[in-house]
Amino acid sequence: MSKHYIIPIFVPHYGCPHDCVFCNQKKITGLSTNVTPRDVKNIIEEHLFTFKPGSTIEVAFYGGSFTAIDIDIQKELLAIPYQYKIEGKISGIRLSTRPDCIDEIILRNLKDYLVDTIELGVQSLDDSVLFASGRGHTSKDVYKAVDLIKEFGFNLGLQMMVGLPEDTREKTIYTCKEFIKLKPYCVRIYPTLVIKDTYLERQFFNEKYSPVSFEEAVDTCSILLMLFEINNIDVIRIGLQPTENIQLGKDVVSGPFHPAFRQMVESNIFKLLLEYYFDMNNIKTEDKKLTIDSNSKNISSIAGQKSSNVMYFTDRYKFSNIKIYRKEIDTNYIDITIGEFYDKIDMKLLMESYLKDDSII
Repeated sequence: MSKHYIIPIFVPHYGCPHDCVFCNQKKITGLSTNVTPRDVKNIIEEHLFTFKPGSTIEVAFYGGSFTAIDIDIQKELLAIPYQYKIEGKISGIRLSTRPDCIDEIILRNLKDYLVDTIELGVQSLDDSVLFASGRGHTSKDVYKAVDLIKEFGFNLGLQMMVGLPEDTREKTIYTCKEFIKLKPYCVRIYPTLVIKDTYLERQFFNEKYSPVSFEEAVDTCSILLMLFEINNIDVIRIGLQPTENIQLGKDVVSGPFHPAFRQMVESNIFKLLLEYYFDMNNIKTEDKKLTIDSNSKNISSIAGQKSSNVMYFTDRYKFSNIKIYRKEIDTNYIDITIGEFYDKIDMKLLMESYLKDDSII
């Protein structure tokens, strides 16, 4: 199986017609100058030099509303990765943009330059949240853009945020369920952070906005990830990518930031599901050894950061010992042994059962 690499090209605030309350693209990307075709070529060359032969490589335009840029400039920028794709040096081209910056002319141009994936920064499908966040578009714009993107045969990516102004857990779950109906190729989930030099920062210091707590963000994102998982939708990122400046105490003023936010979510899911499983099956656990066999990819999430899940289960269920072992097993399964008790657990089925019992589905 070949490695999949992304060559990110940031186009900060370049072409974006709105200034959303949470957004300061210069802070997020660390860049402040417009990108030129020469910059694009140099970035691609610098990255290609580091990849192993046979890798799957995508060039991705991030950071701004790419399709809001003047169409001639779009063509100039896209012409560079187009040539690399024609030559077989890269496998794909993707970009991110706004739902209200999609039309047939734009999509025909993207097709001409062999773009594969379009990610829409949707953020929410609740109109009151979109308005309070200064998005400048409505949910109708999203559905219209999605229909056009699919009609033209692009891969569809959708991005959503948790904890925006006027948002609630119920509204966030509604957006997630609507995403599932739209059947995207991939999804990104971003908890809302208060970034320096944004309108949201002013609202925060004026006590007109309070970010969701870290615990609430993790719990909500756990539900979202489980919903996407049981519907076989790939969540390619949860949480903002940490950089030198994107850290609490630097450009992140407040909010549920963690450099390993996704792992915190995945660990929480294992905690919720195993707790649900033990209680549902009324298993006798006191003074018994718990052994979990898992694919190596899941071991750290099962154990929890700094073995927090291990300590939690030891304390709650009075296990005499907990051991987690690596096993050649599908990532969707874990094997559990408690004394004489043994079971092979399908985690997706367990997720579905948990969500049904919690009245989420």
